[in-house]
Amino acid sequence: MIAIYKKEMRTYFTTPLGYVFLAVALFVSAFAFALTTYYSSDPTSNTTSYFTIMIFLMAIFLPILTMRSFSEERRTKTDQLLFTSPLSIFSLVLGKFLASLSMFLIYVLISLINLIPLYANVAASASQPNGALIVGNLMALILVGACFIAIGIFASTLTENSAVAMVITIGILIGLLFIYFINLLINVPVLETIFEWLSIYGRFSSFTYGVFDIASLIYYLSLTGLFLFLSERVFQVRRLG
Repeated sequence: MIAIYKKEMRTYFTTPLGYVFLAVALFVSAFAFALTTYYSSDPTSNTTSYFTIMIFLMAIFLPILTMRSFSEERRTKTDQLLFTSPLSIFSLVLGKFLASLSMFLIYVLISLINLIPLYANVAASASQPNGALIVGNLMALILVGACFIAIGIFASTLTENSAVAMVITIGILIGLLFIYFINLLINVPVLETIFEWLSIYGRFSSFTYGVFDIASLIYYLSLTGLFLFLSERVFQVRRLG
């Protein structure tokens, strides 16, 4: 697993992929942060809108990280080497997942620069930023990011075309995010219960109010584990087939 992790991290920094992801993600997050805080019509130190917007934007730029995870291996036929590797399939999947998650965490760490002008300038004319709320939202953002990455890795096992893998990932993510809004329009108790349970956005919204929901934590970890397991199953079937 460590070998796969190192290989993936090296790939991110020896090809344009990692730099493109960081450039796009940091630009988008900085722009969103500026619009929702000190450049808004009513400058504020409240970061709730920023974090809410970011989970929708992540559905667009996070697939950049995962679109080549297994699709590129399949396209170049190097997956045959993985099939004969002494490592377990799940170790391969986990190594790729942890590498993508590490890149995402690097982005999150760098994006904290956005908070500097918020504390330095906005706080001078607005209420002091709520540090606990920001930390809670960051934790939720990381949990959602881990889910998105696991889904992206799963999508990359389904095709040898990286662009197709990216489109599949975006489609699944947008579907899981907009289930919350679909649920507002229906009036069928059974469907409402199912959609409420599946909704990524609905569970994230509790964090924006400073509420750390254990059930939501378990949900995000379970969803991440589920898609990693599905990725392992798909890869296992391909090896046996």
